Amino acid sequence: MTTPPISRYPVPDLADLPEDLRARVLAVQEKAGFVPNVFLALAHRPDECRAFFAYHDALMLRPSGLSKGEKEMIVVATSGANGCLYCVVAHGAILRIMEKNPLIADQVAVNHRKADLTPRQKAMLDFALQVCRDSAAIGEDDHAALHAHGFTDEDIWDIGGITAFFGLSNRMANLIGMRPNDEFFLMGRQPRPARP
Repeated sequence: MTTPPISRYPVPDLADLPEDLRARVLAVQEKAGFVPNVFLALAHRPDECRAFFAYHDALMLRPSGLSKGEKEMIVVATSGANGCLYCVVAHGAILRIMEKNPLIADQVAVNHRKADLTPRQKAMLDFALQVCRDSAAIGEDDHAALHAHGFTDEDIWDIGGITAFFGLSNRMANLIGMRPNDEFFLMGRQPRPARP
């Protein structure tokens, strides 16, 4: 069986990428042990690729009242709602690793209300899914519910910003038929073997 392409659009060779993008991809490869397909698929349009990852980093790497694991929960829950296989699989792997929990990503992707989460995290995902599905209906009561769980206004911006950004990501991944790397499916599901 032949492996399907990672995108319906042309995927540049690593050697043909602009130097800044190639350096970023090589750094990710060094850390992960493989190149996530999103880097090569989006590099079809280098300027948009740079903008995408700049915004990604601004949201996902900034100091926040949300943990890195909680940010990944938002990505997985809203990507599940948007039917984005790539983001559910790739960010599900990151979520499992961040939370050291092999079950959490599947629970969050399918139904966060049945997941092994805190009431605070469930409220966070309720809000994220509201932003995802019907942002026009958000009102003061929605903000008040998050404040009651200890979220600040800046945290609420983070929840909404991550949801909105990954709405773009989900739609582009679906548009171009972006295939998740096989490596992502198994990451964080089994304990790592002890090092000798």
